Amino acid sequence: MEETMPPRLDELSTADDAHEIARSATSTTPHDDEDFLADLPEIPPYDEVGPLDARALSKTLFARLQSLEEGTHEHAYVRNTLVELNLALVKFAASRFRSRSEPMEDIVQVGTIGLIKAIDRFELSRGVEFPTFAMPTIVGEIKRFFRDTSWSVRVPRRLQELRLDLAKAGDELAQRLDRAPTVGELAERLGITREEVVEGMAASNAYTASSLDAQPEEDDTEGALADRIGYEDHGLEGIEYVESLKPLIAELQPRDRRILSLRFVANMTQSEIGEELGISQMHVSRLLTRTLTKLRKGLMIEE
Repeated sequence: MEETMPPRLDELSTADDAHEIARSATSTTPHDDEDFLADLPEIPPYDEVGPLDARALSKTLFARLQSLEEGTHEHAYVRNTLVELNLALVKFAASRFRSRSEPMEDIVQVGTIGLIKAIDRFELSRGVEFPTFAMPTIVGEIKRFFRDTSWSVRVPRRLQELRLDLAKAGDELAQRLDRAPTVGELAERLGITREEVVEGMAASNAYTASSLDAQPEEDDTEGALADRIGYEDHGLEGIEYVESLKPLIAELQPRDRRILSLRFVANMTQSEIGEELGISQMHVSRLLTRTLTKLRKGLMIEE
């Protein structure tokens, strides 16, 4: 009977695939495998293995894994069994991200990739317990997943990491100062410039986005966001008049244009304009009235 090589775990697409392969590997033990299985401890159903037993079994399997050639059926069996025994680490790490919007199945899948990487990198001779070694890799893989996929607007990785640093520093300073930290305090804490802090804060706005049609909270009397962000710009009404006045003002005498500028741009009184030009306030009033009447007639003719 021809023996079928199992797929490698780094080719798996889901954590369920890892379960299926490990079950297949333990349920089918061809005659040729009896020698390498003989010195391995009996492994009970994975859901019945406690943390201490899983740790002890993992040590035995890691010792056996080092003596096996990568790519062989024996190596794949031991490696897959290590994944199954330690999936509880992935589920524990994934539970820390339960509040995120991503499905828990996806988080566990990403964490399983981190577990596989940890298994491939682990060296029993270092004297470090595998859970201690594996957890940072699993959590790091999950965080990398959120960092790369959870932003509503794509921003450079530098700003994504800066956002995390600012959040951590902000929490630490808020607890110590009993208030929200200032931009200067955050810059000093992280050893960066104020401009970089402001840039990081602005980038944080891209992490999540609200729908314009999102309904308000129950105790919110205002309507949807789309109904609140619009406003009427009354300045638009004057644009047409300003554009129409430009050629009319250009036709005025230099002194009349200066009086208009001093009155409506510099906001000077008629008396101040008279002192500026060396004429009486009454004369300024007559000139201003004449100029405004001329401009008003010009606008009415154009209309």
